[in-house]
Amino acid sequence: MSELAIQGTVADGFDEVREEFAAAVAAEDGESGAQLAAYVGGRQMVDLWAGDGVAGDTLTGVYSSTKGAATLVVALLVQDGVLDVDEPVAERWPEFAAAGKAEITLRDVLSHRSGVIGVDGGLTAAELADDRVIAARLAGQRPYWRPGTACGYGGFVSFAIVGEVIRRATGRSLQEIFEERVRAPHGLDVHLGLPEALEDRYREVLPGLADPEDLAAFWANAPGPHSITGIGYGLNSTPPLDQVAFANTRRVRALGQASGGGVASARGLAAMYTAAVSGLDGRPPLLKPDVLGEFTMLHSTGGDLVVGPHGQYALGFQAKGLRYPFLSARAFGHNGSAGSEAFADPHNGIAFGYTRRRFSFNWSYPEHDHLAAAVHRAATASRAGTLRRA
Repeated sequence: MSELAIQGTVADGFDEVREEFAAAVAAEDGESGAQLAAYVGGRQMVDLWAGDGVAGDTLTGVYSSTKGAATLVVALLVQDGVLDVDEPVAERWPEFAAAGKAEITLRDVLSHRSGVIGVDGGLTAAELADDRVIAARLAGQRPYWRPGTACGYGGFVSFAIVGEVIRRATGRSLQEIFEERVRAPHGLDVHLGLPEALEDRYREVLPGLADPEDLAAFWANAPGPHSITGIGYGLNSTPPLDQVAFANTRRVRALGQASGGGVASARGLAAMYTAAVSGLDGRPPLLKPDVLGEFTMLHSTGGDLVVGPHGQYALGFQAKGLRYPFLSARAFGHNGSAGSEAFADPHNGIAFGYTRRRFSFNWSYPEHDHLAAAVHRAATASRAGTLRRA
């Protein structure tokens, strides 16, 4: 795709970011499309998009970037004194105590140390669309390892547990609280439950493209459906979960299940993290320093039984300072299977949002590294220039 196909704007000093975005889009098929947005110090510096039918306000499925939005709700309720992350889940939800889960805390769940990553026999796509249904199935499930002894990513189910705790504590759903406390006040294009009226802005997630030989080699070495990785990614159901079809199902978007059913734009993701850390449009930051510090503290590092060495977590969020070493130690956020990425770096005042419509066939997204590094370099240079001018 040519440079002319890149639309949107960048602030002075951020031209390199536009160039990196153009390179990322050119590496794709030229049709699927992508978006990139970035804020520095509460000001938007990057707003770019490209692709057939893609605009700056286009919405698409962002899978586990949804977990970042859901974690903001948990952090706000902790900040309010409504939740305690060290309280056992079963204190609010007694049924969860079955099968050796009585001592599992909300902190264990948020740091992916609970061992509850799925259910024996799997969950159908229809069941995975609904957090209440997932929670009912998880209540009687025995953990897949002794809680607290290891870390393993519960890709499609972990925030159904969190959501049930919130429902028992508040009488309201996680999705309702996100809408009231986060999305609506800031006008964010991040939805945990996409209204029918906005369906015309949704663009389908597309399957990955690959040479048949590369694809065959990939699946020849893929984990089995009943392995720890297979269970964590919902592959142990019959038939195995089709992630592309899942996001493109209206019921999934309508319910906005909190582990992976969210819909967003890059603008929305970047603005959400700005609202959390720096404040947006003159509003104060959503999170106070002590709560921000708790939720961005490293919790589970050194690898993950489900996703491998890249599984590094703070509390609910991925530890982005370990993913991108040029960021600060408390950088945090969450990516998603189709290739979305979103994070904030409180030290540098950066908030980053990226979406793409097409999966990589092997879930590898090297453009994340290039785009995040370009934004960081531009932000650092911009800040240094401001200091010199002062």
